[in-house]
Amino acid sequence: MRVGIIGVGHMGHGIALNVLKGGFPLVMLDHPGNQPVHDLIDLGATQGLTPGAVASEVDLVILCVSGSPQVEAVLTGDTGVIASLKPGSIVVDCSTSLPASTARMAALVAAAGSQYLDAPMTRLAKQAHEGTLNILVGGETAVLDAARPVLNTFTENIDHVGALGFGHRMKLLHNYVSLGHMAVMAEAAAQAAAAGVDPQLFVDVLAKGGGAGAALDRLRKSILTGDASDVPFAISNAMKDINYYREMIGDGGGSHAIADGVSAAISAVVDAGHGDDYVPALTSLLGRVNRQ
Repeated sequence: MRVGIIGVGHMGHGIALNVLKGGFPLVMLDHPGNQPVHDLIDLGATQGLTPGAVASEVDLVILCVSGSPQVEAVLTGDTGVIASLKPGSIVVDCSTSLPASTARMAALVAAAGSQYLDAPMTRLAKQAHEGTLNILVGGETAVLDAARPVLNTFTENIDHVGALGFGHRMKLLHNYVSLGHMAVMAEAAAQAAAAGVDPQLFVDVLAKGGGAGAALDRLRKSILTGDASDVPFAISNAMKDINYYREMIGDGGGSHAIADGVSAAISAVVDAGHGDDYVPALTSLLGRVNRQ
């Protein structure tokens, strides 16, 4: 099976590396937003100049772009993936996208005689390079079974969470909980610092009580030293994911009052010019922005 990948950023580079190490020929989109790809080329990867050029050479296309607008852009149009898909190909969408958009794109792929899985990832770029990502797959079991040998090269856990669209639905639920916890803890850390609470004492008290868990583990270094590098995920992407969650829940008539508050806090930081900073930086930024 020949594999294509569109989006060789922090996550996509690790995926591409492990696909190659797994013995699959790889074609990647030549794009200025890619990470350096010399190591991938040294392992035998080739490049296509358009999404369609990539799709025309492969049996399975991995999309590793940020969200719904980017997925729709690479799939559609005269030079998009769909225009050049070989019949029976599989599109694996590893983005974090809106389920409604996923359904529309999957229908277009199906009309072209191919198949679609939404397979967003949890964990970070470090795990992408280690080949230990978790993915949440929505789609038909038979399609997942066909794609599994490729997916196994870069994952530790593959959870089949339901029909098409449920991968992205579950990812938005997951990211709301994960990012929401970090936002709450970051705001508390900022207020603790402003009040003169010793950062180590703050961390120790949370770790021994109800604050223990993944959010504290990911924010600990930032709280103690100001180093936000442990979670290389931009605050602007966090805002995008929270707002996707709000839109998804709103479409279903559900309540998103708490998510609205999280969105407002993060949006204020982005509006203040810190969208490219990593999420752990919220431990200081929430205090500064709120005092402006």
